[in-house]
Amino acid sequence: MPTPPQPIPIYTTRGDAEAFLAYPYLFNRQGEWIGWVTPQREVYSVLGYYVGYLTSDPRILRKRSEDGRPRQTPPPAPQRLRLPPTVPLAKMMSELNYETIDVLNDEPELLHTRDSGDLLQDLD
Repeated sequence: MPTPPQPIPIYTTRGDAEAFLAYPYLFNRQGEWIGWVTPQREVYSVLGYYVGYLTSDPRILRKRSEDGRPRQTPPPAPQRLRLPPTVPLAKMMSELNYETIDVLNDEPELLHTRDSGDLLQDLD
């Protein structure tokens, strides 16, 4: 039986592993689905809203003045991810200029689970 590929830790600029990539899906530290990555390395939330882009560090960054992009149709929801008990330490991250923000550091609410978030429709 083949072993599933190891998820790739996604780090913050401070070096904390706050998300995991099991391509194309992104998961939080509890193994819950929070978004996905396109082949062009664009990151979208579980609701299909543009969040930012994945760098080779790997980090999720976004331009501060990012204009709205069309909402995408999310892929089918994956199963919960079993995370590794330990992750490698992050390499030294380059500094960010003012117009770029680290999404996992500065706007983590953009990557939320399907049952939470500000952009959900009310049940009323």
